[in-house]
Amino acid sequence: MKSRSRRLLTALVVFLGLVVIPPAAHAADAADAGTAGGSGPPPGAASAMSTVAAMQPGWNLGNTFDSTGADETSWGNPRVTRELLRGVKDQGFESIRIPVTWGQHQGAAPSYTIDPAYLARVEEVVNWALAEDLHVLINVHHDSWQWVMNLPTQHDAVLARYTATWEQIAGTFRDAPPELLFESINEPTFEGSSGDAQNAELMHELNGTFHSLVRGSGGGNATRLLVLPSLHSSPEQARVDELVDTFTALDDPNLVATVHFYGYWPFSVNVAGTTRFDAATRQDLTDTFDRVHAAFVAEGIPVLVGEYGLLGFDRSTDTIQQGEKLKFFEFLGAYARDRQLTTMLWDNGQHFNRTTLQWNDPSLYRQMSSSWTTDSATASTDQIFVRRAQAPSDATITLDLAGHRLDSVVHGSRPLVLGSDYTVSGDQLTFAAATLAGLTAGQQYGVNAELSLRFSGGVPWDVDVLVHDTPVLESAAGTTSSLVIPAAFHGDRLATMEAVYADGTNAGPHNWTSYKEFGAAFSPDYATGAITLPSAFFAEVTDNSTVTLTFHFWSGERVTYTLTRSGTTVTGTAVTG
Repeated sequence: MKSRSRRLLTALVVFLGLVVIPPAAHAADAADAGTAGGSGPPPGAASAMSTVAAMQPGWNLGNTFDSTGADETSWGNPRVTRELLRGVKDQGFESIRIPVTWGQHQGAAPSYTIDPAYLARVEEVVNWALAEDLHVLINVHHDSWQWVMNLPTQHDAVLARYTATWEQIAGTFRDAPPELLFESINEPTFEGSSGDAQNAELMHELNGTFHSLVRGSGGGNATRLLVLPSLHSSPEQARVDELVDTFTALDDPNLVATVHFYGYWPFSVNVAGTTRFDAATRQDLTDTFDRVHAAFVAEGIPVLVGEYGLLGFDRSTDTIQQGEKLKFFEFLGAYARDRQLTTMLWDNGQHFNRTTLQWNDPSLYRQMSSSWTTDSATASTDQIFVRRAQAPSDATITLDLAGHRLDSVVHGSRPLVLGSDYTVSGDQLTFAAATLAGLTAGQQYGVNAELSLRFSGGVPWDVDVLVHDTPVLESAAGTTSSLVIPAAFHGDRLATMEAVYADGTNAGPHNWTSYKEFGAAFSPDYATGAITLPSAFFAEVTDNSTVTLTFHFWSGERVTYTLTRSGTTVTGTAVTG
């Protein structure tokens, strides 16, 4: 997504608030709540809780109307068509969040008039989505970091513009059906404030202003569901507590809380060696969802997880290894169901192809969509590596059965034979050495066989059987702008990279860890056979230094490489022996 750097900053702030890094009682259920400010639901109307529950699952039309360029195509996506929205509905989504950035389409003070053509185009797409029986959420999006962030230092001017913006939006959609929701602002942030106390005060003022003017515009807006974020749309406890205070003060049963969730930051971007969906990553998710459930849902206030995904996807969906990403989405979907949270997938075009109306990663969609309604089994890995030209050994993986049983293992159209091809003992699935030898008889580097583990419920879990050998890196010369290391991957896949100076201290970005960020400090290219170290890596490497790189591969192989920097010149040498 184009606002990746700001999202990373927000995620890092949350992470730093939760992890020590080494040096370097609202009203009762909304259905029973009394009227608030004269805006309670009319007789027979759906409660906020039931409406938001009906919005599960949701999808974001990202990098479109939220783009800060000339129009909806300026960040690389095609113009929105009704066929796209119908396609989204056909994928099982019940709601769509349409992020909208207004700033570059507004005139000058004091009216801040929104370009009528732009407003009409947003209205057209909203109406198409409603006609496709989707609930729709629109907002004020990247204006948050374009001009709203100046609220501490330009208070009156920013508030006047914010007010004018929402007056025009509210007026345009005054008579829209109740399936249209408004969100006050996306990931709000403030620059130049005195700290947490002022941030909380300004956030309360912004949400309160939005609430007052929308309610005051009448028509359907008098009872429309209004979605209020925390500062940064963060699920941190302090930010959640501040938002609870706002809900208590407004005392309106037609309000919805929203936060965003991109996972445990080291896993989400693949940094600090957190390559797996491990206990810490899982605990971060459960703690977050428990926190917002206790603060809001348990008190009768619905919650929209207005964006979710993995931050590493902004570079490439390969930043996180396939099986580990599938486990993340499986667990997120299951726990969101448990905590009664409505989730809205962030998709800036990298997931659902808006031209072909097909999923770029069908396995990811299969896992994610299944999680909306049921639990599926997963496993400790989706990769079995067999060394080339060597007789394989038995290979065991651990199953997370999620209450199911393993019914079969299938290779293509052929079921493997229980007892000879594989055995099962509790949650341990073991493939026989002879079976693996047969599956890898072709001895081609990379995937030689794809196995489908099929269970009594949920979706299958696929396991690749790969042939590999030790990767070989060649010497290279380049500059601090870029060093391209020729690499023969030999069927293996890169997991992470460490960088340390000769004295053992950490080198490169994020110097609190030796493990660098995948796709940001280094990037593999399997098609061309290369690993690239970009300028972002060398920008934080000391001049006249030697750096030892250790490349960790998913097979368990480690390859060491030495860099020498002198001025802007960089040379690299493979370490042998």
